[in-house]
Amino acid sequence: MDLKKAILAEHSKEQADRIVQYIGRNQARFDALMLLFLSDDPVLQQRAGWPMSAVAEDQPGWVLPHLGRLVKLLERKDVHNAVLRNTVRALQHVTIPELYQGEVMNACFEFVADPAQAAAVKAFSLTVLEHLAAAYPDIVPELKLIIEERWATETPAFHSRARKILKKFA
Repeated sequence: MDLKKAILAEHSKEQADRIVQYIGRNQARFDALMLLFLSDDPVLQQRAGWPMSAVAEDQPGWVLPHLGRLVKLLERKDVHNAVLRNTVRALQHVTIPELYQGEVMNACFEFVADPAQAAAVKAFSLTVLEHLAAAYPDIVPELKLIIEERWATETPAFHSRARKILKKFA
């Protein structure tokens, strides 16, 4: 399969599933997908994100060689929401090395605090912050505070994740 052609041919769940099936247990194919996701082509980035995050859920260790570039994506203001959403979605499943924990934590707190940020990005960011709180218990009060501050204006997806976090850290 030519990944680039497959990604550009169709943007659908079925096509994303076909790409995930093609990648299977082959890290070299995943690495090729990551190159497309990390490219400068916005359409390619958006469409590669869905299968990338699906594979990352099953094979989180495969993300580690690409983590530095993924973290840089989180800091950019010019990327499509789908790129941020799928990056943070993938990071939920990765054990983030200490080198990147601070940057990821800051980005996720910014996403949760931003009223204009998409609901899915916020929900996935909450999960990443929950995982990082295991190594950094000092962030728990800030996490609780931001959840409480945002509660009244947030979506059911946010409420669902936030309720679990509040219960866990009660």
